[in-house]
Amino acid sequence: MCQRINDVMKLCCELSANQQIQTTVKGSGKGAAAAGGLAFAGGLVGGPLGIAVGGAVGGLLGCWLTSGQFKPLPQIIMELSPQQQQKLYDDLVVVLGDIQWTDLAQLTALVMGNATLKQQLTGALLGYITKELQANVHYVD
Repeated sequence: MCQRINDVMKLCCELSANQQIQTTVKGSGKGAAAAGGLAFAGGLVGGPLGIAVGGAVGGLLGCWLTSGQFKPLPQIIMELSPQQQQKLYDDLVVVLGDIQWTDLAQLTALVMGNATLKQQLTGALLGYITKELQANVHYVD
């Protein structure tokens, strides 16, 4: 992989790690469907008590179905295919403009020292993640 692409991918990891961004691929609906579906079925069978039991069992099933789907964004970035990394790089180079750097440390210093550039790169990164990967973005509190 080209060193410049590698530098930009690592910069993306740094940006997203600093903001504690997590993503999930469209799958959280499964958990909600399991919880809601079993609560509904429990209500039909057992009335109000059935709703409570069905909701609890559905919630546990939903948790199990979606476990491991929430990943830190740096992990998602490093798991991208070379083609996906190239596309992300192309999107971010537009934001970086004519900035020249010699290594990752210099690039990181240039970006982290410029709040506007940092915000624009983060926005472009999140846009790529939501559009190209169809992932939901969550900020960890």
